[in-house]
Amino acid sequence: MLEHELDESYQDLVQVVREFAREVVAPVSAHHDATHTFPYEVVAQMGELGLFGLPISEDYGGMGGDYFALALALEELGRVDQSVAITLEAGVSLGAMPIYRFGSEEQKQRWLPELAAGTKLGGFGLTEPGAGSDASASKTKAVLQDGQWKINGAKEFITNSGTDITSHVSITAVTGQDAKTGAKEISALIVPSGTPGFTVEPAYDKVGWRASDTHPLSFNDAVVPEENLLGERGRGYAYFLEILDEGRIAIAALATGAAQGCLDEAVEYAKTRTTFGTAIGKNQAISFTIARMASRVHSARLAYYAAAAKMLAGQDFKIEAAHAKLIASEAAMDNARDATQVFGGYGFINESLVARHYRDSKILEIGEGTTEVQLMLIARSLGL
Repeated sequence: MLEHELDESYQDLVQVVREFAREVVAPVSAHHDATHTFPYEVVAQMGELGLFGLPISEDYGGMGGDYFALALALEELGRVDQSVAITLEAGVSLGAMPIYRFGSEEQKQRWLPELAAGTKLGGFGLTEPGAGSDASASKTKAVLQDGQWKINGAKEFITNSGTDITSHVSITAVTGQDAKTGAKEISALIVPSGTPGFTVEPAYDKVGWRASDTHPLSFNDAVVPEENLLGERGRGYAYFLEILDEGRIAIAALATGAAQGCLDEAVEYAKTRTTFGTAIGKNQAISFTIARMASRVHSARLAYYAAAAKMLAGQDFKIEAAHAKLIASEAAMDNARDATQVFGGYGFINESLVARHYRDSKILEIGEGTTEVQLMLIARSLGL
């Protein structure tokens, strides 16, 4: 894996998703970005390809693959449309995986088949107005009364939470207090869409990822059955931290794809755009800029491959995931900036793919753990 020598099944997957991204996703990307519309028809076709079920067992309607397969698919989609890629990433990593990893057999049988098929999407409600990187500061509360959880609070920036095919949002909530330490007891709950008291607020007007679905959520005496507790009571925060570790590999793969997409566009433009009678790629300043872009892609891909290898081997991969997320997100942002510069004025037009990558890539340094959080994790691993 570290030598980029993918086995045949991975190679076949990459080829299928690459063709899908080029032939199905790319032609409608500019339209959905400009109109801020969710690409339902693209999502449906991704479901038919089995992309939403890649790392999920066949017992629950999945493809029986692994998380690295998902990462490879995300890289290919990220090259042409980050909104589509994050819809898949969040649908699997944040929507399905909490139930797949920690849910009861009944919960898996109920929720996973539709999620794996891509006919339904799930959300992941961790961030709150006053609790982002410090997610333990959660103020959303759930009280168990007469066999039901009554939920009050709010969540922010929740992907896939308000589509027509959203089935549920898994959330963290304070469900009590540790008698010895006084620390908050944080549990995870599955809240079905349409639950009375659960309101999906109007969508954000975002700088980037404009075709993805993102909303604030509010809970006003929203009630779900006691059996909607996800996993063990009091383990919700730990569960979601584990999910975020996996998610950082997925985001790193997406970011690598974005960096690669910017590189692809810059190379093609530098070969065909002429000034003063020669292709601009013949100019050393341009060619060196693009060479640095290629090095960033290479480093980002190696980083997420290495993190995925440790994860699949059952080894601790937290720090490798932090490295991958840091390196790849910065590669995407740096390559988007440089590609825009190579394109000049054309790179400042929203119809241009590099312009969309320029707007989209910034959130890669923020979502699923900011750059500063990754640096903190890495520094702590060094004993600092």
